Amino acid sequence: MSGVFQDAIRSLLSPIANLLDDPGISEVMINGPYEIFVEKKGLVYKVDNRFPSEDSLISAMRAIAQSVHRVIDDDNPRLDARLPDGSRIHVVLPPMAKNGTTVAIRKFSKEKLTLKDLIQFGSLSEAAARFLDICIYLGKNIVVSGGTGSGKTTMLNVLGSRIPKTQRLIIIEDAAELQVKAEHVVNFETRKGNPDAGIEEVSIRDLVISAMRLRPDRIIVGEVRGDEALDLIQVMNTGHDGSMGTVHANNPIDACTRLETLCLMGETKIPPDAIRKMVGSAMQVIVQCSRYHDGGRRTSHISEILGVDSKGNYICRDIFKWVQTGKDPDTGKYLGEMVPCNYVPSFFEDIIVNKLPFPKSNFIAPDWVADLKRKAS
Repeated sequence: MSGVFQDAIRSLLSPIANLLDDPGISEVMINGPYEIFVEKKGLVYKVDNRFPSEDSLISAMRAIAQSVHRVIDDDNPRLDARLPDGSRIHVVLPPMAKNGTTVAIRKFSKEKLTLKDLIQFGSLSEAAARFLDICIYLGKNIVVSGGTGSGKTTMLNVLGSRIPKTQRLIIIEDAAELQVKAEHVVNFETRKGNPDAGIEEVSIRDLVISAMRLRPDRIIVGEVRGDEALDLIQVMNTGHDGSMGTVHANNPIDACTRLETLCLMGETKIPPDAIRKMVGSAMQVIVQCSRYHDGGRRTSHISEILGVDSKGNYICRDIFKWVQTGKDPDTGKYLGEMVPCNYVPSFFEDIIVNKLPFPKSNFIAPDWVADLKRKAS
């Protein structure tokens, strides 16, 4: 992106410059020119910043669209793009947006987090982090599931950075957001079509097909939200072990159902039962990221998918899960920890064969968990 565009965008976004510069703010939400909210430490607050007018706000959004070779106008009232610093921006124009031009800017974190950081933040236990590291090493297919702002992208960045250096990784996204620190990474980004300018659309499905011909060891689809789900499932089922993606869902079973539904959205003629079996066999480990009411983002479940049963239901077994034990009266923060669930994953033999230091005792739940369940019942 040219310096001219960067300077223009910076000038047009000057009413919220202090918010974009504040490292404690993770998201800026604009509901028309005169109403702006921010997310700080997982909680949302209203701020005093304002744009001079609706026109000035629209001008800023048009400059951003132009800088990434996209269009936002009456015929194209939605924009999904990224700012020069890597922050993600989504815009909806009136009359669809009744409050005025509505914008969400998900700020790009300059810090490259690691598994140790997630342990320190309380998102993962040491045993769970080590287990995920082993899953990456063994090439298990992983889907990161969660709601908006639950930390899916952060988790995928962390997991992607643990891929062995000898492997070639291809990342495919709608708007480039992942910052995976690995030795051999190829990044692809979709392109919106513009018939007036003779620009043809390049979708995630198109890029998945291209990626398959570029000798990848693993493929990451940043966010699966359309019929490209079928391509990801086929990638996972056809020798590209250790591939990953994210999906919007509230729990591991919902993640399976969501992927199944997305696979059926396209023009595929594969029967639903066959799709369900494909999803059940492709997905091996689901990492569920959740955003709690205290503003905290935690890994709530690490689960294994074991296919489907005789009735066509997904078989899901929790390996680790986060258990709340109380609430801090001073800060309002939830207290708890991630604990094992007394389930040994089906691929434990792979851990033994590869001589990885992870004893079976790491899957045994502590006694206090059983006591907590008895008190609750």
